[in-house]
Amino acid sequence: MPKNPFFEEWSTPFAAPPFGRIKPEHFPPAYERALSAHKQEVARIRQDKDAPSFANSIVALEESGQLLRRVEGVFSNLASADTSDALQDIERDMAPVLAKHWNEIHLDAELFARVDNLFARKAELALASEELRVLERYHLDFVRAGAKLDPAKKERLAQITERLALLGTEFGQNVLADEQDYVLALNKEDLAGLPQDAIAAAAETAKARQTDKPYAVTTSRSSVEPFLQFSTRRDLREKLFRAWMARGGNGNAHDNTAAIAETVKLRAERAKLLGYKTFADYKLADSMAKTPAAARALLDRVWQPARKRALEERDALQALVAEEGANFKLAAWDWRYYAEKLRKARYDLDEAEIRPYFQLDKMVEAAFYTARRLFGLSFAERKDIPIYHPDVRAWDISRDGKHLGLFFGDYFARASKRGGAWMSSFREQENLGRAVTPLIVNVCNFPKANPALLSFDEAKTLFHEFGHALHGLLSNVRFPRLAGTSVATDFVELPSQIFEHWLEEPAVVERFAVHHQTGKSMPKALLEKLIAARNFNQGFATVEFLASAFVDMDFHALEDASTVDPEQFQRATLAKIGMPQEIAMRHASAHFLHIFTGDGYSAGYYSYLWSEVLDADGFKAFQEKGDAFDPATAKKLHDFVYSAGGTRDYAEAFRLFRGRDPDVEAMLEGRGLKAA
Repeated sequence: MPKNPFFEEWSTPFAAPPFGRIKPEHFPPAYERALSAHKQEVARIRQDKDAPSFANSIVALEESGQLLRRVEGVFSNLASADTSDALQDIERDMAPVLAKHWNEIHLDAELFARVDNLFARKAELALASEELRVLERYHLDFVRAGAKLDPAKKERLAQITERLALLGTEFGQNVLADEQDYVLALNKEDLAGLPQDAIAAAAETAKARQTDKPYAVTTSRSSVEPFLQFSTRRDLREKLFRAWMARGGNGNAHDNTAAIAETVKLRAERAKLLGYKTFADYKLADSMAKTPAAARALLDRVWQPARKRALEERDALQALVAEEGANFKLAAWDWRYYAEKLRKARYDLDEAEIRPYFQLDKMVEAAFYTARRLFGLSFAERKDIPIYHPDVRAWDISRDGKHLGLFFGDYFARASKRGGAWMSSFREQENLGRAVTPLIVNVCNFPKANPALLSFDEAKTLFHEFGHALHGLLSNVRFPRLAGTSVATDFVELPSQIFEHWLEEPAVVERFAVHHQTGKSMPKALLEKLIAARNFNQGFATVEFLASAFVDMDFHALEDASTVDPEQFQRATLAKIGMPQEIAMRHASAHFLHIFTGDGYSAGYYSYLWSEVLDADGFKAFQEKGDAFDPATAKKLHDFVYSAGGTRDYAEAFRLFRGRDPDVEAMLEGRGLKAA
């Protein structure tokens, strides 16, 4: 076998992964060596004869596992963004192995004794604020992983953690398998109503999927939504919508029903072992919300005005159906189609008229421009950086001539990529003994076409994910445990969601929203109509999100989850809140990747709304200055949010930026629900 790239120093620019040399067969031996090395490093810390000190315990732990971080950074990203059968086999094999590895560390009594000793003496250690914070986080990590449990409970907790790791991996692979299996092949006559850019994207999809017809759409959101929005073929809208909603719940070999039931059951048991009433109580104890009651109170506050607005929207759409002489009851696969018609009637605004002004390349430039104006960043595209797929682009990020990190943009949908959009890292920033710059990636699933034109919502997605990317790129902390996005889930969406606001700023739109054929800026009248229609259909958007958040919270608020039927449970929650039948959950349980592929957003999907309270109120700080790029406000946003990682309490971080606690009214006003 050729030399394993993971066992060599990388001589690539900025030590980026040499993707062209990394093959699936390199990962198993790389994992084996990395895990062995990490175990030896941790053993040396545990067996140190000297009394526990911050340097020989916490710093030593932070410095350990560097090879493992390198292997994990590359593998986890490839497994999500450009997977294969070989990678999926390795992913399934490694999930319980990695969970076991971390269990052994966090449940090690001697190792925890060293951390616990330091935590008990923290007041006398004269630690700097970041050192104190990382000590507190390490102690909490151990305690929340079960370090204080008796041996029998530790053993059971370890079994649960390893099983959950495998279930989460299989859940994500099942959803991807259903997405890969389904393609709706179309002839030219099936494209009635679709704008030219959607037709071009359907032609590209047909080529990529090698269909027997010249056009095709898939169950990727960016493929489904334009079809639902414009297609006059109600039969095809229904067919595609049902396939989209059924991902992970088709009753086939990829069905996630049993995995959901077992996951919810095991999470509830895990929480009880750790002394919590429910998994939601356990999860939210380490969040801004602190309790399920606080998170649910926000959801409840928004639900009633959102539902009221959604029902008004439904009635208006049903009236439009009747006006056209049809006698069917509005269904979920009709909503986007008639909403687009109603928006055009009310605001003289046509989505097909907007898309030509939102070119992907120009929106990438717009995001970079915003970051330069706010934070003084420079972006230089590099063709000499190795990439893992031909669609990926790479940029060198710098400020005042100093390199800060690399940014990878991976924007187009493909069968080897899971659905959705996300930010991740191949390497995180740290400054522990040596300065390490981050390697950050944004992954989206826009339809591939030439030119690639985005909807306004897709452009917002691009800005959203780049806000996350900036959180990683601007990180300026000492310890990797506190770097970048290593913050509470209900705080991590603040940097992403606040960045969306600049997409609507005239200085950005006028410069970058230019027609792909004429090069002319979006007419002022069209921009005004776009802004005026910003809250159109907001009842629908809020309700589809909240429904998923309620289902997530209800699953994880169960004290007894031993006999959960996921489908019935979901129906019961939706009935309880009065979910309009014409609206589907944004993420139904069977393909709810946020909460069932891992613990990241479990009992935490509410976080997007919680963070929206922060971002809406936070952007008002700029509005109050009368300048969306006010330098003093931007510096506070940079220093206390984007660059600070997890170095301080999150509520304190927001107060340092805003000068006070957040006000929920700004969020309600932003969604147009204040008077609803």
